[in-house]
Amino acid sequence: MLKTLLAQVREFKKASFLTPFFMILEVLFETLIPLAMASIIDKGVEAGNIGHIYRMGAVMVALALCGLWSGVMGGKYGALASTGFARNLRKAMYTNIQTFSFSNIDKYSTAGLITRLTTDVTNLQNAYQMILRMCTRAPASLICAMVMAFLINAKLASIYLIAVIFLGACLIFIMRKATKYFQTVFRKYDDLNASVQENIGAVRVVKAYVREDYEISKFQKACNKVYEMFLSAEKIVVMNMPLMQFTVYACILGISWLGAKMIVGSTLTTGELMSLLTYCMNILMSLMMLSMVFVMVTMSIASAERVTEVINDTADITDPENPVTEVPDGSIVFDHVNFSYKKDSQEPVLKDINVSIRSGETIGIIGGTGSAKSSLVNLISRLYDVTDGSVLVGGIDVRKYHLESLRNQVSVVLQKNVLFSGTILENLRWGDKNATEEECRRACQLACADDFIEKMPDKYNTFIEQGGSNVSGGQKQRLCIARALLKKPKILILDDSTSAVDTATDAKIRRAFAEEIPDTTKLIIAQRVSSIQNADRIIVMDNGEINGFGTHEELLKTNAIYQDVFNSQTGGAGDFDEGGDPA
Repeated sequence: MLKTLLAQVREFKKASFLTPFFMILEVLFETLIPLAMASIIDKGVEAGNIGHIYRMGAVMVALALCGLWSGVMGGKYGALASTGFARNLRKAMYTNIQTFSFSNIDKYSTAGLITRLTTDVTNLQNAYQMILRMCTRAPASLICAMVMAFLINAKLASIYLIAVIFLGACLIFIMRKATKYFQTVFRKYDDLNASVQENIGAVRVVKAYVREDYEISKFQKACNKVYEMFLSAEKIVVMNMPLMQFTVYACILGISWLGAKMIVGSTLTTGELMSLLTYCMNILMSLMMLSMVFVMVTMSIASAERVTEVINDTADITDPENPVTEVPDGSIVFDHVNFSYKKDSQEPVLKDINVSIRSGETIGIIGGTGSAKSSLVNLISRLYDVTDGSVLVGGIDVRKYHLESLRNQVSVVLQKNVLFSGTILENLRWGDKNATEEECRRACQLACADDFIEKMPDKYNTFIEQGGSNVSGGQKQRLCIARALLKKPKILILDDSTSAVDTATDAKIRRAFAEEIPDTTKLIIAQRVSSIQNADRIIVMDNGEINGFGTHEELLKTNAIYQDVFNSQTGGAGDFDEGGDPA
């Protein structure tokens, strides 16, 4: 974990080195000031030497200014190192997340990843700055002050030694008690972020069902859990201050009493006593700083584990050593394919799938909720890897392809259609970043999106809000289809991607596919028989198995499931599996 984190310091190593250097320099200047003060009292005030007072006063001012400059430089480089460290951590996590396969992403919640990129990194940033500054300054100040105190008077300085041992033991006890709460609290942050994300993302549904009070109550519960955890931890940590004050006052009383007796006995001067009292504050404040560092480090350990988990996680799906970069054609073969989302799963999601699809064919896929339709097509572009068997595209196992080359030739319009904030043209060019406006228009015409785009005020330069919230579900689907077409793929997969458009528009899209991209293999998952009945062949899925495979006419004669679906829909009973979530 530590190695992973330190690797992200990178270009900020110089700043990370200069910060403790200046902090130690500041401590050295501060340590010399009490000596100058003692000299002023003993050789200036008591001796009546005004010239000595002026000279040592000037020395004290110079030492103070040098200490101030060192502190400012330490703060400057500390801020540079810590903010740079945080930037590199976020970049490393975000970059690695982009390499994740679907199976990697499934391990994390969206809210959990957001918490790691924000709250957890901020904690590490603060901890790193405190380690560079306080963790250097406090021990240095403690050691220097203790050495100077023993040089002045070892007998009185031993009081400090007892105080340090006592306070150190108490602080370790307090921190150990508080640690368990800090380790738990960040998991509660995930719940808090999840509540916010869910509410904001589904705010229209919340408004429609007048569930604002329920959502507020749910958010309040998540807030209260974070509050209770922090409160429990802070109730323990707050004992630092009373213990510190008790120790400080005890030391001052002890040194003042013993010091007064020594002054009377002429074994100690007044200036030396003043210096010892100053060093007392230095020593004990150093301990307080260390306790603060300990608290921050304790909080950050949990954050560090969460951040390094994401950085060190390796993608389950990677390129082979000598990948194939060219996809010959759009043929697809499933050869005894079994698939499970989890390796230790007892029941596979897909069971012994054997299908051969010719290049340029239009294949319809139908089945009830949970029949694994989406799971089947996700294997083609290698969004997941098969558990057993193999999937061949263009006669080559998909595991032998260069991932980018394969996915550029297998265009997928997923169930959850996503548009990004930006103009319509910018969204369309996700399919082809170099596409001309004319090519974008042509793709939109094929997807039946051109009509509604032309009616918009800025046409193709209309700004799409985050998530496509300013367009309808059907419009979003058509834009996503157009985006997929711009890739000019050898295989086009529509995963229930026309469910929000009317049957007439659906028919136009299918007709355009047949006429304009006849050589592209098209796989259409649908809930409506009308969307797939004109396909070359149709796959009927049932409980992760292929229940039937043939033309519309063949299935009507031989397949009971397809017969039931067709009869229910043409008989006016509504869409197949209406109201259910697509598989």
